[in-house]
Parts: sequence; structure tokens; C-alpha cells
Amino acid sequence: MKKLLLLLFLTTHLLAQPAQQPVKVIVSPDRADWLYKLGEPARFTVAVYQNNVLLKGAKVRYELGPEKMDPTKKETTTLRDGTLMLDGGTMRTGGFLRCTATAEVNGKEYRSMATAGFEPLTIKPTVENPADFQAFWDKAKADLATVPLDAKLTLLPDRCTATVNVYHVNIQNHAEPVWNNAKARLFGILCVPKAEGKYPALLKVPGAGIRPYNGDVAMAEKGIITLEIGIHGIPVNMDPSVYVNLQAGPLQNYQNINLDDRDRYYYKRVYLGCVRAIDFLTTLPQYDGQNLAVTGGSQGGALSIITAGLDSRVKWLGAYYPALADVTGYLNGRAGGWPHLFTGSALAFNNKPEKIKTVGYYDVVNFARLVSVPGYYSWGFSDETCPPTSMYAAYNVIAAPKTLDLSLDTGHWTYPEQVERMNNWLVARLKGER
Repeated sequence: MKKLLLLLFLTTHLLAQPAQQPVKVIVSPDRADWLYKLGEPARFTVAVYQNNVLLKGAKVRYELGPEKMDPTKKETTTLRDGTLMLDGGTMRTGGFLRCTATAEVNGKEYRSMATAGFEPLTIKPTVENPADFQAFWDKAKADLATVPLDAKLTLLPDRCTATVNVYHVNIQNHAEPVWNNAKARLFGILCVPKAEGKYPALLKVPGAGIRPYNGDVAMAEKGIITLEIGIHGIPVNMDPSVYVNLQAGPLQNYQNINLDDRDRYYYKRVYLGCVRAIDFLTTLPQYDGQNLAVTGGSQGGALSIITAGLDSRVKWLGAYYPALADVTGYLNGRAGGWPHLFTGSALAFNNKPEKIKTVGYYDVVNFARLVSVPGYYSWGFSDETCPPTSMYAAYNVIAAPKTLDLSLDTGHWTYPEQVERMNNWLVARLKGER
């Protein structure tokens, strides 16, 4: 049972690629860069392959329209020759137009998509930027600074290597008003090179969900201190079944908890926990005192931008497909970011003035405005979890130096080559090889 639960966590890891299938549906736009000017037509080709050969007579259902919105056109047809040409139309404002195709073969469905970008660098955010946004977070950080670290490190001998020590870390976080001002804790896995010396540090922030963590020994073996944290105030080295039960129970849909109160919203402790992790890293005697970066994907991509915006001790950030960006997009007729608070069944529950107001204090867009350090960003156009419209809304307000690595056909996953490029970028900067 333990092995099965662990396999569940591994197969849902934020960097996992989709499994290969015997039938492949390929949707291709007619531009190599998938980019179009406003008003230009986008055309798509749909092709169905079986055994790498065009499958004649395949039944295909396709939909066209702005990403995450109701389709403007949908139809079911038979591909006599295995291919279909579609006129996708155009867009008059910056955004993304998606073609989704689903083939039915031998009673099973196979789905794919492509997403045309229309001047995405012109996309502007919809989320409100509260006038007291900076003051709110300055006070929160000041309150956090009064809380002692009370750091407790436990060596994990079975995870240590010949060159790296691995610890389970337990740190005191900010006072939690939800629990009568009880002190929350922050947990993570710390990996430190064994050799004497001073090292740069990398904070790794997590994607959504509740799970254990192993730490990044491989990066530590390159001579970089790493701290991989959880966000839920629970140890990160327990039996996997504990996290499964928490996700199905008290922490289910945690992103909605206390959304009607900016001081009690679930993510306040999370965001401050990232600052607290920086507090801890900078106290380590092995830290070189200068070079510190933060990285993560999805929710972790959001937390990377947020942490860099909140804490000037961060010198570089690396973010894969950031979540929590421009979540009010749905209230303005376009896609919003994960956790999709204002669409589908969540709309009636969350579409209230006090919740919309709280969102302004937690949306990635408003932290992106504060980022002043170089960042490396990576995503694709066919992400249904973190729609590119929402990610560009945050990316476009960043005034600091930025590099965007597009793997156009990816959804909410990454190619190994993307990870390699991101890691190379981070290592080069942290170790002064840039």
C-alpha cells in the first residue's frame, strides 16, 4: 500500500510528462511560433495517427474558441483521409484561441489541442491592485520578524550521501489567527554540502497539493544549499497515507479557506512561510551571505514570484507555469488562473465583494509588480491548469530583467530539456558562472 501511495505522488509530480498512447491526435497551428497579430486568421490542422500512420475514417469531435471559455464553434466529423483543416478565426484583443480535438477509436477517446497566441505581450491584468497592498505586506512581514525562528534540525541518515547532509527542518512561522494566534510551523527538507566552505542557497517552493518531500540532493551535490518546503504546517517526511487523508479531509480545497478575510486567508501563512524559509536559510553558517534564488512550478511558480517580490534577499527566481495569477479573469470574460475561483461550480460560492477584494492582496500579478531581480520563466500555450492568458497578465507587469522559455506544445508539464535549461540558468547565477 505504501508503494502504491508513493507511486501516486510520483506520477502526479509537477514535471511529469503525459504517457504515450497508441493513437495520437496532433493539432497544429499554421504558424511555427504559434503567434498571430490581432485580426489575423489562425488555421489549425487536425491529424489522427495509429502506429505512426494516418488513420483514415477516424471520428473526431473538435471545439474552437478562447481558452477556458465556451467554444464559439464545435462539430463532430469523420476524417476521411485522417486529416482536417479548420479555420479558427481571430481575436481583436490580446489573448489565446484554442483548438481542441478528440478522436474516438475502438471505443476509447484520445484528446489533444493547440493554442494560438494573439499578441500575448499586450495582455493586461484584470485583478485589482489594492492601494494599501504594500503596507499590508510590510506589516505582515514586520509581525513575522517578531516571531523567533526556533529552528529544529533532524539529520536523516538514510537520505544523506557521501557529499551531502540531509535534514528534516521544523521552523516557527507567524502567529495563526485562525487557531487563536497559535504559532504555526514550517517544515522542509534541507540539503547541505558536507565539505567546509560557503555556498549559495536555493529555496524550492511546492506545487499545489499535500505530499511528502525528498529535498534536492542533486542540486546540493553541485555545491548549492537547498531547502524544499511544504506549505501546510505539517512534517514533510511522514507516511504518504497521511497526506492522502489530509487532502481528502481537512485540507481539501485549502485554497478557498477564509477567502472572505484578507487577514485570515489560508495563503497568508503560506506566503509568510516563504519569507520565513529565507530567514532560516540566511542564518545557516554555510550560506555565502549573497547568492540566493527561489524556484518552483504551478503554485510553486506563483510562490517563486511572490517570494522574490516580498523579500529583497532573493537575487534570482525561476518559475514554471505560475498559478494564482489574474484569477479574476473569469469575471472579465476571459480565462483566469488556478485555482479557478470564479468559474464553474466555484463562481456562485466565491463571487462576493469581500472575496474579490481579498484576491487583490494575494494575486501573483500584484507581487510581480514588485519583482526587481532577474527571472527565468517557462511554460507552454496549451496549459489548461494555468492558462497562458493568466500567466502573461503577471509576466507583462514585471519590469525586472526576464527570460521566457516557451515550450509551445506543453500543457501543465515540462520536458526534461526545459528543466535542464532552468537548472543551468539557476546554477550559473548562484555560482557566479553567468
